[in-house]
Amino acid sequence: MKKYKVLGLMSGTSLDGLDLAYCHLWQSNGHWRFSIEKTKDVSYDRKLKHVLKNAIYLSEEEHDQLHKDYGIWLGKRAKTFIEEQHLEVDFIASHGHTSHHRPEDGITFQLGDGQLLANTSGKQVICDFRTKDVSLNGQGAPLVPIGDQLLFSDYDFCLNLGGISNMSFEKDGKRIAYDIGLANMPLNYITQKIELDYDENGKLARSGKLDKELLQQLNQLEYYKLPYPKSTGYEWFTEQVAPLIEASKVSESDLLHTFIHHNCEQITIEVHKHAINPKSKLFVTGGGALNQFFMDILQTKLGTSVEVIVTNKTLIAYKEALVFALMGVLRVKNKINVLSSVTGATQDSSSGVIFLPKN
Repeated sequence: MKKYKVLGLMSGTSLDGLDLAYCHLWQSNGHWRFSIEKTKDVSYDRKLKHVLKNAIYLSEEEHDQLHKDYGIWLGKRAKTFIEEQHLEVDFIASHGHTSHHRPEDGITFQLGDGQLLANTSGKQVICDFRTKDVSLNGQGAPLVPIGDQLLFSDYDFCLNLGGISNMSFEKDGKRIAYDIGLANMPLNYITQKIELDYDENGKLARSGKLDKELLQQLNQLEYYKLPYPKSTGYEWFTEQVAPLIEASKVSESDLLHTFIHHNCEQITIEVHKHAINPKSKLFVTGGGALNQFFMDILQTKLGTSVEVIVTNKTLIAYKEALVFALMGVLRVKNKINVLSSVTGATQDSSSGVIFLPKN
């Protein structure tokens, strides 16, 4: 029984920082098992957050330079973590940071140059997990469902609430997953207007009132009518959602309150659409799971037929980094790590590019 020792790196659309999770992964009786041994969260300073957030607007030359600079930045953070904790690492599996995601145009790009990350950290690196799937006419997203299938199959639904909300579940013997829509992206956008990084526990949102007109506008967004497989990201938010926030005349607390109701209504529609058990278990991870008001409203909307299960804080915060560690292991073993049933690609694939450090 080989135990893989992997450092998973994750930077999500919510832009709250870099998650580092040192994971052990092994197989037992034909099932994948894991332990998250050490973790670290590195917050982005204001400058880096701004650059990453606006990377989509950079010229090709500036974008290429950011790709290199961010690869070195990731490598330095990984090296420091490994040295601080005296870790034995087989390789680093890095998601990178998504700057462009337009799969319908055959485009997806994750910042964080793999070769420079490897050179800087001194470790083998596996990254760029999306491009191959997009080349196979897939969405290149979501990727986490392979982890849901192999590590969290005890739950009927796995819901991740990062910047975007996405969900995965089994249907007719296949894993299905797609981006439902919004989660923390609009909430963080609103709190930044009043110089808060986030609304702790949803306290501000809980104090607000529902804006029925805005709720109706949000629920009528075209994206929700699209069939799956589908995925979305920052471009959709800036084009379709941010203008509604800017046009609103209500307070920030009312905006937060309304968006949480909207998020929960859309999640509830999708869960009820696919629930087959009289009592389903919905496993929730990602930053949104730490927002108690979000969880309270979600449970209320879902009703008694679905139980919302929020796990320990480590798994909530580092599940995606863990799954990329698993994807790295599967890539090394040349096993399937991206599911066409999820992405809509022409076939399953073993995705990820491997880089060895060069002096």
